[in-house]
Amino acid sequence: MAARTSLPYVYAIAAAALFGSGAPFAKVLLGGIGPVTLAGLLYMGSGLGMAAYLALVRLGGNHREVAEASLCRSDLPWVAGVVIFGGFLAPLTLMLSLQATPAATAALLLNFEAVATAGIAALLFAEAVGRRTWAALGLITASCLILSLGEEGPGGFSLAAFGILLACTFWGLDNNFSRNVSAKDPLATVMIKGIGAGFLSLLLAHLLAEPFPAPGPALIAMAVGLLSYGGLTSVLFLLSLRRVGSARTGSLLAISPFFGIVVSFALFAAPPDGPFYLALPVMALGACLLVTERHSHPHEHPPVVHEHRHRHDDLHHEHPHLPGTPLPDRNGEHSHSHAHEGIRHEHPHVPDIHHRHRHD
Repeated sequence: MAARTSLPYVYAIAAAALFGSGAPFAKVLLGGIGPVTLAGLLYMGSGLGMAAYLALVRLGGNHREVAEASLCRSDLPWVAGVVIFGGFLAPLTLMLSLQATPAATAALLLNFEAVATAGIAALLFAEAVGRRTWAALGLITASCLILSLGEEGPGGFSLAAFGILLACTFWGLDNNFSRNVSAKDPLATVMIKGIGAGFLSLLLAHLLAEPFPAPGPALIAMAVGLLSYGGLTSVLFLLSLRRVGSARTGSLLAISPFFGIVVSFALFAAPPDGPFYLALPVMALGACLLVTERHSHPHEHPPVVHEHRHRHDDLHHEHPHLPGTPLPDRNGEHSHSHAHEGIRHEHPHVPDIHHRHRHD
């Protein structure tokens, strides 16, 4: 049980590592690829990569052990928001801004995504964000401010730097829109996001007459996108979202600057400086506060019928099964449409897909 409880946080940290490493590699790729074209290739790579994986699974007859819930018509507005804000506007703004921003500074500024995600989750979507979570977010943000002391100039801020903050705000919206489809198949969501956003960016690049790169650099950009920008990163992020909510998953993404700085130093041949080692324990304390959060109070669940991947030992899935219901896999999980009766009880919980209630 403890392993299952901590797994969403492992997903979030892995997503942070991949995302944080993406900015330095994108900075290198911008040396030979236009910013709009690069944004399109990054997300087209993630979308086509997911599509290829799903096609190989089906052609090989090796169906996944657990069928995920499929997207439905009511999910389309949220998916459209994910495509436009997270797949099109955010990476386009980031690539344009990266041209005039040092890679290490960009890695630090990308930390603002956590602040934007938590703020939007609390203010617009009424997600419960308590003092411990805000304290963790404050520590994580403070650690990145400490890191900025190692940069030349006043934190490297410029119009391009503010562009990176705007990109983070777009991703904050994306993260909260994704929260509303996090119970559905993450691979399908990432595929649609990547192909849709990649098409929009490449179409814009064509209209702007940006030259298309040679096959080698184009494939490298698509591979970076598959790993760091839309593909594996987004799948891991969605898996974390469904269990611990936007604010907590977004807060853990704030550790991504550490990975970005390490990769930046490796690519540009410079070792970590003093502020890096000073910020590390502050970041670790913030992450520890977040992961060890405990929240419990009496709460109500209204009656609802929905479909998602689930197991039957989590206090919320004690329903009977009709003939033909998919059998659970070796982890005790399966997916099918099921009903929840109204219930009032108390137990430790986080804002997962069953606990998005308001708090007085």
